[in-house]
Amino acid sequence: MKVVFHLGAHSTDEDRIVGALSSNERLLESHRIAVPAPRSYRMVLRDALVSLKGGPAPQDVQDAIIEASTDAPVLDRLVFSHAFFLCIPERVITKRGFYAMAPGKLAPLANLFPDAETEFHLALINPASLIPQLVARLPKRSYEQIMEGHDPRELRWEPLIRQMVEAAGGRRFVIWCNEDLPLIWPEVLRSVGGLPEDQALKGDMMVLRQIMPEEGIERLRSYFDANPPKSVLHRRKIVAAFLDKYAQPEALEIEAPLPGWTDELVDEITAQYDADVAAIARMPGVEFIAP
Repeated sequence: MKVVFHLGAHSTDEDRIVGALSSNERLLESHRIAVPAPRSYRMVLRDALVSLKGGPAPQDVQDAIIEASTDAPVLDRLVFSHAFFLCIPERVITKRGFYAMAPGKLAPLANLFPDAETEFHLALINPASLIPQLVARLPKRSYEQIMEGHDPRELRWEPLIRQMVEAAGGRRFVIWCNEDLPLIWPEVLRSVGGLPEDQALKGDMMVLRQIMPEEGIERLRSYFDANPPKSVLHRRKIVAAFLDKYAQPEALEIEAPLPGWTDELVDEITAQYDADVAAIARMPGVEFIAP
């Protein structure tokens, strides 16, 4: 059995992957894939991780997790998805740094099913987008409390991912950028779900529906019906053209003024993020989904 942990990051998914894959219930059953709702296993996984203290789960614990997650009699792939696997939002930034707890979470997660083939999937997000969303999500904490004394330019993905890849111990580690989702969403779904590239799926338009009006979606569907894409790259080119025409800018904007932030600072954080992403995409041990 393959066990998949979709790890977030925060503000990148909000259960969209689970929702889209779960809408293909019969297809998943035919492939012996289970994508349970996070609420079904969240407490069971938490209790198991606490009690095991990173050690391998005995069979009765594994059975309890599976029983809480699915009724399927036989499984080839079990998908868990939750940003809190890495940490709660309050601990994204700590005195120790950016997602400092994350590397230490991978081995204990893999040990929940020590004999299974474990995969990790993770979406990156520009800190210039993540930090304002953390501030909005944690209204009882000030910006200064959330940042824990760090300059926002110190929050770098590249060193963190190097540590996480090492902690993954050679297990499959798939990474993509949240900003690229409108173009790569179908590939992300199939990667997490373990489904063929050419497998038809409900939910392929989920991300586009959040940033395009219904008129644009319907015209894109009609275009695909009349001109089926010949490849992934061909589909992306078509989607990019429709986004240029129909994307609603307000759906992509994040408004959260932060103390001391200027356009120049946001540009600097973004440039560092782009450099980190380029390095991560070339990193040994990373399978990167690029647009």
